[in-house]
Amino acid sequence: MNPLLAYTEQHLAATLHTIESLVRLESPSHDKAMVDRCGRALADLLRATGADVELLPQGERGDHVRGRIAGQGAPVLLLGHFDTVWPAGTIDRMPLRRDGDRLYGPGTFDMKAGIALALAALDALRATATPHPGITLLWTTDEEVGSGTSRDLIEAEARRSRAVLVLEPALPGGALKTARKGCGEFELTVHGVSAHAGLDPGKGASAIHELAAQIADIEQLQDLPRGISVNVGVVAGGTRPNVVAERASATIDVRVPTREAADAIDAALRNLQPRRPGTRLTINGGFDRPPMERGPAVMQLFSRASVVASSLGRDLSEGSAGGGSDGNFTAALGVPTLDGLGPLGDGAHAAHEHVEISALPWRAALLAGLLADLLRSPPPDDRSE
Repeated sequence: MNPLLAYTEQHLAATLHTIESLVRLESPSHDKAMVDRCGRALADLLRATGADVELLPQGERGDHVRGRIAGQGAPVLLLGHFDTVWPAGTIDRMPLRRDGDRLYGPGTFDMKAGIALALAALDALRATATPHPGITLLWTTDEEVGSGTSRDLIEAEARRSRAVLVLEPALPGGALKTARKGCGEFELTVHGVSAHAGLDPGKGASAIHELAAQIADIEQLQDLPRGISVNVGVVAGGTRPNVVAERASATIDVRVPTREAADAIDAALRNLQPRRPGTRLTINGGFDRPPMERGPAVMQLFSRASVVASSLGRDLSEGSAGGGSDGNFTAALGVPTLDGLGPLGDGAHAAHEHVEISALPWRAALLAGLLADLLRSPPPDDRSE
């Protein structure tokens, strides 16, 4: 048996214990104290693997955690987050539980099991004396709320790395993520003219009526066959039924597969023109995550992962995801990035969130084997100096 896989199978109980410990330390993105409590425990776990660990202080968000492990040559960046979407107290309503081959609990799948897999992979490399490149581990605290305090840090670490491996959950069946859509959020505000809806409706210009016309136009930007989704998800406006609305707004979620599509949608939204006299438009927002495109550097890295998987007796596939991750940032820099190296399971952000227990050992061995393979030669990349 592959020595890395043999080790991770023998130490499955330790991996489960790590997942359960992290899940019990709830870490909702907006609660700095709770996130920092989880981060301190994570830092201790990293130190136990032999990493040199730093807590990177933040003002409003939780402190990010960075670990470095010595190795040969430029490092590989292991990337993930330990904040979750679940509010404090969820663990009481959705307690950790095992049911057959599944471990349920808030934050198991997205993505505390991914962090535990990284720790298991490091232990396997050390226990088997397997040579590897330098390894940087960066666990952030605000991925679920836009990565506002971590993006610069993520990009800086990616630029000095030979590759980035993202421990977000796998696609169904264990497929890796070689593409992710870019994510944008825009707010369209319509400014109208108020008037009495009964006495002087002609003196007004309804922001709500104008917004309705704009939403119909915005819908035409959607092109699902090309992977472009445009969704008006929140609307607001007006003050009273008998007042012509002076103001109305819409929040628009946009997902695109390519930078070209992002530029086109951005331009179309910013070039919207009012349809009704007396109204005017303002548009704010933009794309906060660029697309992760399936380029040659990504696919060459996936090919190497597939070879490692074969050595473990597994077939590996790849696919794309509609949601974004911090891997979008690193891939957009041209740094070889492979996402979805985390656990198998289901239910991210849902009440049935869980991971598949029996798949944990081979996922940890896959990561360890890929790290060892990357010592052989750095992958080609698309970054420009």
